[in-house]
Amino acid sequence: MPVLPGAEPYRHEGGEVGVLLCHGFTGSPQSLRPWAEFLAERGLTVSLPLLPGHGTRWEDMALTGWQDWYAEVDRALRTLRDRCERVFVAGLSMGGALALRLAAKHGEDVAGVLVVNPANKVHGLSAYTLPVSRHFVRTTKGIASDIAKEGAVELGYDRVPLHAAHSLRNFFRLVDGELPQVTQPLLLLRSAHDHVVPPVDSARILSRVSSTDVTEIVLEQSCHVATLDHDADRIFEESLGFIDRLATGVGKEGTTTGG
Repeated sequence: MPVLPGAEPYRHEGGEVGVLLCHGFTGSPQSLRPWAEFLAERGLTVSLPLLPGHGTRWEDMALTGWQDWYAEVDRALRTLRDRCERVFVAGLSMGGALALRLAAKHGEDVAGVLVVNPANKVHGLSAYTLPVSRHFVRTTKGIASDIAKEGAVELGYDRVPLHAAHSLRNFFRLVDGELPQVTQPLLLLRSAHDHVVPPVDSARILSRVSSTDVTEIVLEQSCHVATLDHDADRIFEESLGFIDRLATGVGKEGTTTGG
């Protein structure tokens, strides 16, 4: 199945500091592309993979689970580690959970973690019925494009496969148990008006990680997909400042691949 225009993975070969960006559940690299390009323009090596089952059609996603999504970002991280002296992991929503697990599992190979509206739990009463309901109902309404900025649109599925949602619920439980293993510097940015992930998820993450260098920033003008919203520029600048503080020099201009 061909990838939707705009949902292609992105990679930029820059300097010795690398950043892995992880997109969210039912989304695509499109939601993080401006962030990736901002970092690339400042000389960083950037990897923004397309998660399996994403960026095509929801029927493809129904055949995948968290093990597939995590394996893709784990592979991308190992590739970056072979290329760069220091590597940071970042993510939006479920991508934040993927980044946190990478930090927990790879330890000193990850220099820092940057997450935007990180998800920690599938909320609502329907979450408890997923183990059964996924066998009878294939999909539920989509969650894409929670954005305050007029005209901004997230390229994501309009349906959520319940099989994948059930796998996501299991993944969040797994990551929650691993959060104490996260010791790296952490930058967490959360939106004040998020209609997808409630603030309790960020609070839970901050209470469970073992990091001592922690910065929390509230984005007052944005909804869930803040990387495409009014506070996008602030996210980009704060992330660059965070990386700059922890890594000396951000490399030189390189080459870009992707759609």
